[in-house]
Amino acid sequence: MSQSRTVRAAAVQIAPDLHKAGKTLARVLDAIDQAAAKGAEIVVFPETFVPYYPYFSFITPAMTAGAAHLRLYDEAVTVPGPITHAVAERARLREIVVVLGVNERDHGTLYNTQLVFDSSGELVLKRRKITPTYHERMIWGQGDGSGLKVVDTSVGRVGALACWEHYNPLARYSLMTQHEEIHCSQFPGSLVGPIFAEQMDIAIRHHALEAGCFVINSTGWLTDAQIEELTLDPALQKGLRGGCNTAIISPEGRHIVPPLTEGEGILIADLDMALITKRKRMMDSVGHYARPELLSLRLDDRPARYVVPVNSVPTLEGAIDDDFQPVQTTTDH
Repeated sequence: MSQSRTVRAAAVQIAPDLHKAGKTLARVLDAIDQAAAKGAEIVVFPETFVPYYPYFSFITPAMTAGAAHLRLYDEAVTVPGPITHAVAERARLREIVVVLGVNERDHGTLYNTQLVFDSSGELVLKRRKITPTYHERMIWGQGDGSGLKVVDTSVGRVGALACWEHYNPLARYSLMTQHEEIHCSQFPGSLVGPIFAEQMDIAIRHHALEAGCFVINSTGWLTDAQIEELTLDPALQKGLRGGCNTAIISPEGRHIVPPLTEGEGILIADLDMALITKRKRMMDSVGHYARPELLSLRLDDRPARYVVPVNSVPTLEGAIDDDFQPVQTTTDH
């Protein structure tokens, strides 16, 4: 792929509706329209933005969080379903790549899921967060290695990770080996405080440097009224502020435009794809700077299977698991 081109990117920082998925969807579609009107070819939304990130789980004891958790089930997204169809159609209409975080419902379990729609409207990637963090483990199930993929889109090779997956160096490396050009990162924002935003900034800038790629990072936002709705305790309210750092980073680890840390807005930046080669000429972590004979990654990228059917009368071939490797033995004489 030629690197002598420019891609216009958008990173969205807006508040969801904390009650209805349909209302948050309306905000998503409006932001897609706004980004496309500014010439954006790819737009990234925050982590589990539809219907909303489960902020309640960070400040509510597990014993009393049941009702809020069940409401999240009621509003969660099925893939495919009406919400994904609406986003796909808007992506196709505006000819823009859309990266959207959703709470995905798969029967009795919710997942933190990242969706990548190509500008044709095709859903080219659905991946689930492999390890929910801290309080999130009470809300979501775990994803598997099948989602650790970089996909070809109209703007280039796109990969995605959510939040603290960026602190799993092997997860990041799995995407780097697939030569991602644009990395889309998503965080909930409005959590923990300024230290969360500072750590986020370090993580996304380091990934840009190490991977030699662009990073489009989107974080969510909560209004004061929404924070008061979640809790009236001033001490707990502090934990719902200060964690925003929506940003667009170059392969040289620099902010292309100033980050958005307060309020709502859409960042727009032009990505000079020639900077990828410029960075990798000096340091290619999965090429001339790697030592695969010393250090390598083993990735199980098969979808997790809860049931492995076995024939009632298996043949010899069918009786052996695909992963079975016979043990080689030697006998001294």
